Amino acid sequence: MNAYLLVKTLHILSSVLLVGTGFGSAFYLFFINRTGSVQAIAAVSRLVVRADWWFTTPAVLFQPISGLWLVHTAGWPWNTPWVVASVALYVIAGLCWLPVVWIQIQMTRIAADCAERGDASLPLTYWTYARTWEWLGYPAFVAMVIVYFLMVTKPALV
Repeated sequence: MNAYLLVKTLHILSSVLLVGTGFGSAFYLFFINRTGSVQAIAAVSRLVVRADWWFTTPAVLFQPISGLWLVHTAGWPWNTPWVVASVALYVIAGLCWLPVVWIQIQMTRIAADCAERGDASLPLTYWTYARTWEWLGYPAFVAMVIVYFLMVTKPALV
């Protein structure tokens, strides 16, 4: 296998890891929040933060490096519309994701403190963070789905 195919394979696998972990983490935190169980929310939010550090963060870093290397190696001009659109959408997703990471850490701390004290409910601050976390997730997810489409189809955009 040549270097291009190896990097392309790793790029595809890391994109699956990035979007899959992001969607899976969002799914679990979104639905566990609806239970209102402080203990369960504390446990799941802790795992969501771990998943972001262990899986999402390395993929987030690898994706632009490998993607831009693949574009260059394949001979695509940097101003090719699908490349420009992909980079722009990736930046948008990243601008949503960065505050989400901080918000998730705050949510985890609040939930852990409440669980440790044996509180029956979470404070308004937690729910404010949760709402912001959720609304930042929608544009990030949509942006990444479009990046997937552009990465696979490489359409001739005008």
